[in-house]
Formats: sequence, C-alpha cells, structure tokens
Amino acid sequence: MHVHLVTAEDPLTLHARARELIRFPQLTMPLLAALTPENWTVTHTDEITHTVDTGQRYDLVGITAATPGAPHAYELADAFRANGVPVAMGGPHATLMPLEVAKFADIVVVGEAETVWPRVLRDIEQEARYTVGRHVIDEATGANVEVLPNGAKVYRCPQPASLVGLPAARRDLIRHGGWNRRWATSGAIIATRGCPHRCDYCTIPVLYPEARQMRFRPVEEVAAEVAAIPDKGIVFWDDNIGANPRYAKALFRALRPLDKWWTSQTTMASVRDDEFLRLAAESGCKALFLGLESVSQESLAGAHKAHNRVSEYKLLLKRFHAHGIAVQAGIMFGFDNDTRDIFARTVDVMGEIGLDNATISLMVPYPGTPAYTRLQAAGRIVDHDWRHYNGKTHVVHRPLLMAPDELLAGYEWAKTQFYRPQHIIKRLLKSRTGLWWNVPRNVGYMRGLTGEVRSRAEMHQRPGP
Repeated sequence: MHVHLVTAEDPLTLHARARELIRFPQLTMPLLAALTPENWTVTHTDEITHTVDTGQRYDLVGITAATPGAPHAYELADAFRANGVPVAMGGPHATLMPLEVAKFADIVVVGEAETVWPRVLRDIEQEARYTVGRHVIDEATGANVEVLPNGAKVYRCPQPASLVGLPAARRDLIRHGGWNRRWATSGAIIATRGCPHRCDYCTIPVLYPEARQMRFRPVEEVAAEVAAIPDKGIVFWDDNIGANPRYAKALFRALRPLDKWWTSQTTMASVRDDEFLRLAAESGCKALFLGLESVSQESLAGAHKAHNRVSEYKLLLKRFHAHGIAVQAGIMFGFDNDTRDIFARTVDVMGEIGLDNATISLMVPYPGTPAYTRLQAAGRIVDHDWRHYNGKTHVVHRPLLMAPDELLAGYEWAKTQFYRPQHIIKRLLKSRTGLWWNVPRNVGYMRGLTGEVRSRAEMHQRPGP
C-alpha cells in the first residue's frame, strides 16, 4: 500500500521562504515515515521545494499544516478526495482545531502521531468500521478514535509519547529543490520535546500533553543517530534543548567527538550557565535561537515571559560570542504594552548588543492559546482568515496602544532597518562570530524580505477565500 505525505505551505509565504539563502527542512513527515510499517510504500512532497500532484492515486494521503497553511491544506485535501483518495490531516492546526479540520479530511490525528499513526494505517488496511461516537483502541495508553456524524475519524492519545527507541527520520525523503537547490542540511533531528515555560502566545502547551513535563531521548540514541547522518551540519528541532541543563550537558559531551556543527533553540533561562555554553561550543554548536521577543520588560511580563530580562541581553550576547556561538533571536511586535516607539527602540537595542540575526514577526494569537482566548473574549480578534496568521502579512488582532495599520507599518519598517547593509555591518562588527557563514545568512534574510514584501503587496490586491 502507498501513503503519500505532504508538508503543506501557505502560498502567501511560500515565495519568501523559498528565497531564503539558508533554510532547514521540517522533520514531521520524515519522522512519520519512519513510524510507518514496512509494508507501506512512503513518498513525500515538501511544498517549499516541490509542487504537489493532486492527480496521483494513493491508498492514503497524509497532510501536515500549521495554522496559516490550513486553508491551502484543505484545498489539497479536497482535490485528492475528489479523486477518491482518503486524506488524513495532522500537525499543529489539526491539534488546535480538530473539528474544523474534520470537515475537510477523512481522518484527523490530534497531537503526537507516535502513539496512533500505526493504528491509523492498520485501520486503513483492514477497512475498520466504527459507529458514531468515541471508541478506546488501546487500553494501556487511552488512545481512542472518535467518529463524527459526517463520518470523519479523529484519533487521539492522552498519554505523551515515549521518546525512547524513536526511529531515525527518513532523511532519504528530504528532497532538494528551489532556486538555491539545496537545504542547509538534511540532518534534522530531535533530542527533547516540550518546554517548562507557558508563554501567553505559545502553542507548545496546547500541542503536547503535559508539555511542561520535558521528555528526553536517551543520549546514546541521539548520538548514534547524529553519527550516522552524513551531513556535517545538524539542526535540533527541539522546543528548548537547554530546558534541563544536566541532560543538555550530557548530550553535548556525547556530541563532542562526532565533529559536527549544530544549531537549535533554547531560552535565556537556560544559558546563564558558563559550563552549558562551553560544552555546547566544544560539541560543535554554531548558533542558538532564543525567543528574546521584545526589548520592553513590560511587554515580556504581559506575555508571561518575565524569565527574559532585557537588562541582561547585552551581557548574554557577549557570553555567547565569547564561545563562538551566534544568536538568532525571535522578535515580536504587537504585545499589549507595545507603544509606537517600540520599533525604533528594538532596532537600536539589537544593533548595540551585536545581535547576529533575528526572525522578526507580528505577534499571532493562535487558536487555543491564552492570548487567543483573552483577545477573542475582548472582541479584539479582527481577522479570522487563517491564511493571515503567519506573523508576516497581516495584523489579526487590535493592539491596545496603536492602530493595526501602525503596527503593520512599524513591524515592516523595523525588519527592513534591521537587515539594511549598514545595520548588518554594525551588528556583525560587534559580534565577529562565524562571519564566513553569518554574513551570507544576513544577506539571505535581506534577499528574502524582497519576496515577503512583494507577497504581502500581491495578497492585498486580491480577496481572501
């Protein structure tokens, strides 16, 4: 039997992402393929690099999509189902909005797939029939399938998946393509899952059962998989690789003799430890993503991210750079305490501290998060088109201290200022970290802005679905 897996991408942001000079593949579908029984043939299309052929016939199509890609994923599902191909949908949006997704798919997988995906495929093979209602399919884990009145099946498991014995992702399914032909690496992997923090806007506590209870792959299993990856570079798609310093340090020690370069993401709370930074650098860490989010301490407190302290930004950047580790910061605009001066303040601060790179976005209140619940109750959600929940092209809520148009204009100004050649030079002269790859990375972001701004302009010229 043949299952085709699709990593769906919102067309409104596809052009910007496809133009990035340095880019990493998503891990969801290559990992799902590894969890698929051997009697199934598995193929994969990632829309960043290739176009989905909806005219092909399969025994099952599986689609994963984040919230902004959901409407496009529905279009793909409609096209496959019109040809008699059953469709299963999972991923972030399916977990956040399963009943909506069930209107467009035959099968919905909520949450982590490890515990239910093999059962989904077995039910397909055996043409299993269930009556309307909820049925327990595994007494040990509580996994269940709910059949809705329209016939769609929703598979869930309340028990977190174990990361012990996790199979290696099917990296042979990660195909190159696009204008720059190659991914930065096909060596995508996870070592941990979850995050102890509960930021107001974050979907992690919604996506994973008991997300605050961190889960860890055995260090020896991670090291063995990394050693088997032929690529020099590795990206750990962990939510917070430094959440448990003891585990992180053990992992870094195991990675040290493998002679790899790697990157991941963590938080400020986990990098105030010199030994952490030293071991990370010795093990090949070249960059870490940190959700700094704001230069306003009031905004951070309002978003339940007070573990970030703006007064420490400059010192922490110096410590990273002293170990040869670059910092990619997440920056958001649109918090309730943001005033009109937040844009210029952010650009100035990030220049002064020598920030290497930044992913700059609009704050998005994703469904199911505390931010969405609060803003919806206050009548401040002004846009319900999921395509616009990409943090790039639309303001979807009404800010408190400025107009939506002011927020959008300020965000775009700040981003273009941050990636002006003069600002890049200023920042990197302070950082002096990995210039041989840091300079091209900044240039790649600068080039990507052109496509992103063009996509936004084109999008405003045509109505939504």
